[in-house]
Amino acid sequence: MTSPSIDHTADHATDGGADGAAELADALTRAMKRIRRRTMDRLEPYGITPAQGRALRVLAHAQGHGTPGRAIRLSELAERLHIAPRSATTVVDALEQAGLVERVPDPADRRAVGLLLTADGHGAMERLAQVRQEVAEDYFSGTDPADLAVMLRVLRSVEAAQPAPSSRACRPTPAAAAPPAAAH
Repeated sequence: MTSPSIDHTADHATDGGADGAAELADALTRAMKRIRRRTMDRLEPYGITPAQGRALRVLAHAQGHGTPGRAIRLSELAERLHIAPRSATTVVDALEQAGLVERVPDPADRRAVGLLLTADGHGAMERLAQVRQEVAEDYFSGTDPADLAVMLRVLRSVEAAQPAPSSRACRPTPAAAAPPAAAH
């Protein structure tokens, strides 16, 4: 009779060193890919992609806080999603075509356009919230609630300590992008 194999790779993460941090980053990446895939699969019958779902959540949050019915500009949506304005345009075009978002004139600037959820968009938000909750509950179902609380506290703390994202943060600097000089 063979004993079950034990994965000792997690033991290395407890030393708190660079290897542990890199392993944790890898584990988080794998977890997010798995959660994203499950979410995509669950949203497919509704015709909503995860990117569209994120945009709907940002729009719902903007409308739910501050002034009810507040429209946000496409540039603000792109900034909140940490994506290029062109990518945000593609997402909004699909949401508008599906009847989930509408473009409205900005009362403060006639040249600008705001974005609002439609009644169908609010319904899609309810479905999206339900799917996100179900996927999270399924993914973490075997995890001790105390461990979940610790993970959440640690991740919130780490995230709060990070500098604010900027549009330049993802681009390499010219020195980093340049090929190394040839030795003579």
